[in-house]
Amino acid sequence: MTPSEPQHSPPSQPAGLPTPEGLPKAEFAFPGPLRDRLVAAILDGSKTSTTGLVVEYEHDGEALPETGSRSVVVDSEDRPVGIIEVTGVRVVPLAEVDLAHALDEGEGYADVAAWRAGHERFWHSAEMRAALGDPGFTVADATAVVLERFRLVADLRP
Repeated sequence: MTPSEPQHSPPSQPAGLPTPEGLPKAEFAFPGPLRDRLVAAILDGSKTSTTGLVVEYEHDGEALPETGSRSVVVDSEDRPVGIIEVTGVRVVPLAEVDLAHALDEGEGYADVAAWRAGHERFWHSAEMRAALGDPGFTVADATAVVLERFRLVADLRP
């Protein structure tokens, strides 16, 4: 979601642990406080799912995630802090997001309505609308979303 910046050298890892070389970036939200909270939740194990918009993948010319694929989680400073592996992917209408998925996002939502309200605030933000090139972008019950489940396979923090 942000322009590419020079890659930082990853911290050295003990033998046998995955390293970030050659893996795509996983950027959660935009750099700043929200990304910092999401990354912390991934690293502490409380966040094991995320939701994206199919239209965002299409706009960015990116393929949808695939089970088994790995990516490097970057923090707000674009530093690699973890490696995640996709364990499941579903594309559903926004109205069909279930409680288990909402809870596994690790953001403290108690129900799907609160999860949706939080996500709509993000998706309707000026920053997201600018990223999509659509100042009037909105979501509705039928909006296609990508429900991604993942697991942390490596913590790259020193």
